[in-house]
Amino acid sequence: MYSTVNSNGLTSQDRRNQESPSESFTSERPSSGPSEPEVIAESPKLRQVLTLAEMVAPTDCAVLLQGETGTGKEVVAEMIHNRSSRQDHVLIKINCAAIPSGLLESELFGHERGAFTGAMTQRLGRFELADKGTLFLDEVGDIPLELQPKLLRVLQEQEFERLGGTRTVRTHVRLIAATHRNLEQMVSEGKFRVDLLYRLNVFPINLPPLRERAEDIPPLVRYFTSKYAREFNKPIDAIPPATMDGMVNYLWPGNIRELQNFIERAVILSRGRVLEPPVNELIRLNREVPAEPVTLRDAERVHILRTLEKTNGQLAGAAVLLGMPRSTLFYRIRRLGITLPRSHKSRTLSAKAS
Repeated sequence: MYSTVNSNGLTSQDRRNQESPSESFTSERPSSGPSEPEVIAESPKLRQVLTLAEMVAPTDCAVLLQGETGTGKEVVAEMIHNRSSRQDHVLIKINCAAIPSGLLESELFGHERGAFTGAMTQRLGRFELADKGTLFLDEVGDIPLELQPKLLRVLQEQEFERLGGTRTVRTHVRLIAATHRNLEQMVSEGKFRVDLLYRLNVFPINLPPLRERAEDIPPLVRYFTSKYAREFNKPIDAIPPATMDGMVNYLWPGNIRELQNFIERAVILSRGRVLEPPVNELIRLNREVPAEPVTLRDAERVHILRTLEKTNGQLAGAAVLLGMPRSTLFYRIRRLGITLPRSHKSRTLSAKAS
């Protein structure tokens, strides 16, 4: 027998006390407004996160969101902005890791005409554009050390100069920062300023990984299944209990983002009214990634596997994230007995041969 689910009842406040064995999907969208991010919170850990977010939202306090990649830090940042006194003003987002370090200063603070080669006109930076609103600095741990004093100054004094300019620009911005890095460790390694950490870490909120809040997996699966069933015009209205159990028991190293991508692929693969995800892949990956590594070898193996998961098995990208040559990574993969998908293995061997 298949259990079926309803795309309503996804948020904690709308949760049913008892699950019906024969709920069915509807094509209705969730009840939250278009400007309010959809947050699914069944687990106590995530409810605590939302409680903290609601408490700090009405203030102008700086917030530091910490957690693994894909845990929903941007959604929480949107929630804080939408429930603040700045909700009628702009929310500006910038991913510090996605912009080359040489361009990041111009992106944040703007530049004057002629400030550097190619600067043909004046450009306003994100701090200026976010005046009276909120600036969300994602991956703040990737800001270069030489740029951190200027960031510290604008947070303390609410003023800065554009690149190549002399006129002081004032701005009134509420800052929300996010990172998956351990900033305290970066401070001890000399890669992050301790005074900037204190300025960012006024109100820290730690987002738990999905593996620590398994209660949220079933409603997330239902939500994404309903979303993509509508998007791809698929008549899916049932999820087998064994399929749901397989997804609940998987560790999800990529967190919600990985789950979302997995469900999107599952909806595409499904041929009828029943969701048909490739659960066997999850079982295999779970066997390869132990939940609690014991030895140093286990820890290294888990770290490499999770990095490969983030890069979809691409060795070149994983080597960059791990800070080692690709040949070294390939050697460690062989030494640790990690199995690569055949396509990636063949590309690596051909690259080594050339």
